[in-house]
Amino acid sequence: MTSEHLRTVVVDTPGGRYDIQIGSGLLQNPGTWAGLPRTTQAVIVSNPTVNALYGDPLAAAIAPLHREVSRVLLADGEAHKTWDSLNLVFDHLLARACDRKTVLYALGGGVIGDMTGFAAATYMRGVPFVQVPTTLLAQVDSSVGGKTAINHPLGKNMIGAFYQPARVVCDLATLGSLPPRELSAGLAEIIKYGPIHDMAFFDWIEAHVEALRAGDVQALAHAVQRSCEIKAAVVGEDERESGLRAILNFGHTFGHAIEAGQGYGAWLHGEAVGCGMVLAAALSAELGLVPAAFVERLTRLVQASGLPTQAPVMPDERWLELMRVDKKAEAGAIRFVLIDPPGRASLRSAPDELVLRVIHRHSAPVASAA
Repeated sequence: MTSEHLRTVVVDTPGGRYDIQIGSGLLQNPGTWAGLPRTTQAVIVSNPTVNALYGDPLAAAIAPLHREVSRVLLADGEAHKTWDSLNLVFDHLLARACDRKTVLYALGGGVIGDMTGFAAATYMRGVPFVQVPTTLLAQVDSSVGGKTAINHPLGKNMIGAFYQPARVVCDLATLGSLPPRELSAGLAEIIKYGPIHDMAFFDWIEAHVEALRAGDVQALAHAVQRSCEIKAAVVGEDERESGLRAILNFGHTFGHAIEAGQGYGAWLHGEAVGCGMVLAAALSAELGLVPAAFVERLTRLVQASGLPTQAPVMPDERWLELMRVDKKAEAGAIRFVLIDPPGRASLRSAPDELVLRVIHRHSAPVASAA
């Protein structure tokens, strides 16, 4: 790839400094992998679908760096982001006598990236890993910033570690194989950056949402780059989510409750976040932080992105129970990322009655993400 087509964003945190490379055709480009550790062993962690498409090109590209490249394939989907799946990675590493210099390559979406990162953080107390995200959602969010985790039946991403990758490689060519539903799910994590940080970017997304849904490479390149720039800036200031980084979870308190309450996999993560952003914006309006017109504008963009805006119906106590185990909760009090005003976010609590009123107004008796 020529240098003018390669976009690079630098992430600089106490846990590590690394590049996010963005462009088309990066998997096959030898320059993509220059500077990574040369080791005896490397392991590609993927799922069967992604491996069939990109496993061989990645293995061939990194072969000059490693004497042996092996693979471990995990079942696809949020429902498989579990200890059992994680143990398959450890089984593979231990069976091959992998040492602490072994490099793991996470080839896939957010589920694969999160599990590979967690495995890397804990195998022999830490081995290097490289993120190779192949979904839009992973490229603009989960592969960046070093949050790794698995799910628990009582809460999403509740067991994990902060562990930074050695590099993130966002090959835009891999997005061409995404089903429309997966592409739309990724748009949710792009949209969120506008209300929390950059309303000019929000304007741009509104103007280019059709191009993004159509997979236009230039539009996607800009969206991925700007999203990564914003996330890198936030993570650089607050790597371990002690304050500022929590704003990246706009829509996630409601969204994680939807995912857990409906059963992991019924809604894609991005679908739940898209709906969750509408609910969080509506709660912001109820508290007088944003005008109702902003909620309507955000709702239109979420709809235009092919994402649901009506939450599923669940008992009130179930909603509250699920949101109280959210990572941002403190002493059982639910805290939400709210917009105050558009372009800036803050972490706040709200009365349960108000939260439930917002949910009731934005719920549908037969709500489905599909």
